[in-house]
Amino acid sequence: MKPLAKTVAALVVGAIAVSGCSSSSSKGTSASTGNAGASSAPAQGASSASSTGGAASGGPVVQLTIWTGFTGSDGPSYQALVSQFNSTHPNIHVTMDIQPWASLAQKLPQAWATGTGPDIATPSSDPGSIFNYISTNEVVPLDPAVGTGANQINSGSFPSSVTNAFTVDGKLYAVPANMATLVLYYNKTLFSKAGISSPPTTQADFIADAKKLTSGGNYGLTLADNQTIQMWPILQWMNGGDIVDAKGCATVQQAASVQALTTWSDLVNKDHISPIGQTGAQSDTLFSAGKAAMEINGPWAAGTFRTAGIDLGIAQVPVGSAGAVTLLSTVPMMVAKSSKHQQAAEQFLAWYTGQTAQLAFAQKSGFPPVRTDMASATYTNPDVSIFASALPTGKLYLAGQPKATQIDSDVYVPFIQKIERGADVQSAANSAAQAINQLTGCKS
Repeated sequence: MKPLAKTVAALVVGAIAVSGCSSSSSKGTSASTGNAGASSAPAQGASSASSTGGAASGGPVVQLTIWTGFTGSDGPSYQALVSQFNSTHPNIHVTMDIQPWASLAQKLPQAWATGTGPDIATPSSDPGSIFNYISTNEVVPLDPAVGTGANQINSGSFPSSVTNAFTVDGKLYAVPANMATLVLYYNKTLFSKAGISSPPTTQADFIADAKKLTSGGNYGLTLADNQTIQMWPILQWMNGGDIVDAKGCATVQQAASVQALTTWSDLVNKDHISPIGQTGAQSDTLFSAGKAAMEINGPWAAGTFRTAGIDLGIAQVPVGSAGAVTLLSTVPMMVAKSSKHQQAAEQFLAWYTGQTAQLAFAQKSGFPPVRTDMASATYTNPDVSIFASALPTGKLYLAGQPKATQIDSDVYVPFIQKIERGADVQSAANSAAQAINQLTGCKS
């Protein structure tokens, strides 16, 4: 399970989402080679080659800088996109500076506040971080560049949950730098030994298989509860439960959530289907060692598990009574108000989220595209299709909540840790709900 700079996933966390899948750092990169297929038509509200004064008119090249936290093994995929853009847009040159998320979180607020920061940034692996920069008026709405033209930001192609999360007071403030859905990883060898021929497709089968696969020192499922992209919310969503509603009022104490969490916490605490209190890294290690039969995880994990020698199967998260659902994580990408080249920055975001760039990114990274209109695309990496097909059922964790990070770290994670260890779920959920409502200001 990919660790995050903070425990929020993605999405909202997310992040893991979907951020770099390791904690190692990387030096800044200036990329300048390779892409095809970019349109030369000017975008509405965005600059064309001639209007930015580039090679088409013999003018100077616009220099854009991006700060990101993509320090993991997926980092080269983002660098490759920047290279592709630069090679087909001679009037704009983008330099990507990659640094650890913790460093980015320290440096970016002051840099943007003083007008010395980058033109574009992914401020955090937590989508809720956008509220910090919107409230301080340090980023610009992207609406002038939104549309369906070749050089426009097609926000309607993003999953609706992402577009909604990045829209504040009717204005779009961010685009997804990446997208990840969580799926079910399973160990085919352990399944075969247990006499199970295929992965579970329903919640009932999921539970039954987890119990059956817990034997001989192996766990049926490995769950993490901290320093990870969240998976416990999926177990609630399967049953129609949630943590907080759109108005910021807690729902974790409601019947659907309590019922689901009672079932799963009992499976952990009494049936011992998973160790208690694992970090994401510990959960991954357990699965990589062949000691756990199933894990809910994202696209960054597949290569690691195969390298470890796991006979890996990948399937959609089993369907519960509330229908198909999984966690969707994304990292926001925003344009600084202090940027002197806002139109060129918007043009880059339009290209970056376009079909040509997203197909190239998916092929190289193994992540799904950030768009839902690429179902007919052919991917050289067969895993991508599985993650992409889950996009329509993806749900962001604590979407649209300005206090998402605090809700996660101060309330939800400790709550899950308590019930894993045998605390009464309803009582613990009532306490968690009170804490959530205090953070959000909910009066109901």
